Amino acid sequence: MTDYLDRRAAPPWCTSFTIDGEEITGAGAALDVVGPATEETLCALPTASVSQVDGAVAAARRAFDDGRWSGLSGARRGKLLHAFADRIESLHDTLAAGVVCEVGSPVSLATTLHTDVALRVLRTYADLAAQDRTVDLGADGAPVPSRSIVAHRPMGVAAVITAYNIPLLILARAMGAALAAGCTTVVLPSPKAPLTSLIVARAAAEAGLPDGVVNIVVGGHEAGERLGTHPGVDKVAFTGSLGVGRRIMAQAVPRLTGLSLELGGKSPSLVMPGFDATEAAYEIHARYLRNGGQGCAAPARILVPRDYYDEFAELSRVALARIRTGDPWDPETIVGPMISREHRDGVRATVEAAVAGGATLVAEGPDPGRDTGWFVRPALVGGVAPEARIAQDEIFGPVGVVLPYNGIDDAVRLANGTAFGLSAHVYCRDKEDGVALAARLRAGTVAVNGGGAFRPDAPFGGFKASGFGREYGEWGVREFLEVQHVQWPAG
Repeated sequence: MTDYLDRRAAPPWCTSFTIDGEEITGAGAALDVVGPATEETLCALPTASVSQVDGAVAAARRAFDDGRWSGLSGARRGKLLHAFADRIESLHDTLAAGVVCEVGSPVSLATTLHTDVALRVLRTYADLAAQDRTVDLGADGAPVPSRSIVAHRPMGVAAVITAYNIPLLILARAMGAALAAGCTTVVLPSPKAPLTSLIVARAAAEAGLPDGVVNIVVGGHEAGERLGTHPGVDKVAFTGSLGVGRRIMAQAVPRLTGLSLELGGKSPSLVMPGFDATEAAYEIHARYLRNGGQGCAAPARILVPRDYYDEFAELSRVALARIRTGDPWDPETIVGPMISREHRDGVRATVEAAVAGGATLVAEGPDPGRDTGWFVRPALVGGVAPEARIAQDEIFGPVGVVLPYNGIDDAVRLANGTAFGLSAHVYCRDKEDGVALAARLRAGTVAVNGGGAFRPDAPFGGFKASGFGREYGEWGVREFLEVQHVQWPAG
């Protein structure tokens, strides 16, 4: 463990962009990156000008068109991606400390989900880069004898626009897939948490990836607008809010730019009739409270049989009393701060509005007891209609809603009764019942009785307003490939 984790200190920040293999200072206005747990400015980061965004796209275009990346064999790309992963692994504690400081994610999660899992994802893509996906269709005899293959070609320049909540993992799952496919990239991290991503971009150059293959710029709305509409971009991979996703989709229409969108969710935890949640209650709540509830797949709508509601409420009061909120450097902390003061105030206002409208606070976690930092006390809200805003909108904070249901058909209706469809959790006495129920749930991922460990080879993505496209594993790579039919006369 490095001194950064030992001393609870920020690592030395990288404040330059990487464009065409060179470190460049932003020519735009300075952005103050603020630590959400301390409210202290971590650094003043000059942002990119529109011309620098253009330069990053031009560099990626050259690196794709001249074949320095797209022309390499899959095996060679895979070897370079493993070298990239090796370099990131050597920076593991530096990156974990960076995540604690700029995101406020608890250190127990920063060292695992944010860094360990991101590394697993990148290494999985490195292995997949070497895979030959060519399909031989064989011979066709009528009316002219011919033979065909189906090849898979990289799409070109990929713009990767990431969210603040799990920046390294989101970067690895989108950029890693693009690189494995043979695309070159321009990365635009969230301006709320850009610093660890800048370290990763520098690591790509240090690992020996050719100039122009990984380019990164930081900016706000103007930079995002330019990247999303740039004629040199062939594919946009975006993770973030539904509202921004809609704007990116509209921007893509004139040029029919390729898109994959991961736009969040309002995921259910469905407790089936007969399931005793005594042992599982803590985990049911911890799943949506981790990372401060700032997770797109957070299962924050809890559905329980009506005759089990009171008992589950009592179990929830006990469970939330064990949830520690506060110092993200404390290994026992589950809930860290919100990313900004505005977001904290918005989460609090949502709960206050629900209570003012007749909702009840079924359970609360301990008060964090801190004068600084943008913290929200965890809360479980009940007594609301399924169509209430707090039960429908993605809050992105440590707030759950418990809804009673009458029979399994009603439970399925409630589970599917939002605009989103990213994930779902099912808790049941008999796992076969949960697996069977998954077929009725409109969700891209269904976990039965907690599911299992993270799988970098399994697809992730959503139905409905949660977006389209899939990430991780072979599914992730194919998002950045075009299918090409090649045919020639036989004989």
